[in-house]
Amino acid sequence: MTRILNVVDRPVVIAFCFVVVLLILGGMYNQQFLSALYLLQQLRVASFLGIIASGAMVVILLGHIDLSIPWVVTIGGITATAVAGWWGAQWTALGVPLAVACGALVGLANGLGVAFLRIPSMVFTLGMNAVVQGMVVMYTGGNAPPDQATPILQWLAVRDTLSVPHAVIVWALVGVLVIVALNRTPFGRYVYAMGNTERVTYLSGISTRRILIIAFVVSGTCSAFAGAMLAGYAGKAYQAMGDPYLLPAIAAVVLGGTSILGGRGNYLGTVAGVILITLLESILSVMQISDSARQIIYGTMIIVMMLVYGRDRRVEG
Repeated sequence: MTRILNVVDRPVVIAFCFVVVLLILGGMYNQQFLSALYLLQQLRVASFLGIIASGAMVVILLGHIDLSIPWVVTIGGITATAVAGWWGAQWTALGVPLAVACGALVGLANGLGVAFLRIPSMVFTLGMNAVVQGMVVMYTGGNAPPDQATPILQWLAVRDTLSVPHAVIVWALVGVLVIVALNRTPFGRYVYAMGNTERVTYLSGISTRRILIIAFVVSGTCSAFAGAMLAGYAGKAYQAMGDPYLLPAIAAVVLGGTSILGGRGNYLGTVAGVILITLLESILSVMQISDSARQIIYGTMIIVMMLVYGRDRRVEG
């Protein structure tokens, strides 16, 4: 048992150590970086990525990947803000449920395609991303959607309670649900089992297709929900609003110690990965580092951490 815990927990500890290092470096550059107000704002920004990464982690634990995240986020934001224009202001409360339903439908299509057609998830979800993009462009005519964020979306994404951003509270609730699902339910046990040996799991009598479908539905739901909240944060939805979140979401999961091949991962590590990426982006922005230099630093950090994780696994093996 101790050996298993060490394998799982070491990447989490490493990721949080990098978070502490970034906090120290940021504080050395500008003392305001360590202020409670600034850190809470960073947590608010991180929460959107955190919700997306929550769904992405479930799929990655199976050894698959969801590349439809960008435009599922976009369709979630557009749907959540468009309800008032469709049916009137009295129906704005349906914005978030409809956005989540759209994400779940895309996730269902992804799951069915991967589970029954046996198309590699990378290929099928990339195709679904293009399909959803086409649907959004047809609806908007390629222009920015005119609808504004509803009060409900703004309450979720911008407002605070006792100085704690609602977005952070929502991310925490999503995280609790994911943790419970992965660690306290048969679904979670099957996810880890499939990530290690899908064939053996299937021969054990488990409906691997059903688990695949549920995982992709969870990913689509989280992405669309995050899109609705992003629309509330920005004040409106916009074209390609999910594009900046694909690589960071996957990177956050992997940097947190989840194996890209599946079967190994800890949600606490994903939280650390999300905070790590958010702080890194913030520090580079405050220091006014050029985009090209940011990409070099960002990529180097990912490679270094992957080398560290790989070495640890070889040693443990």
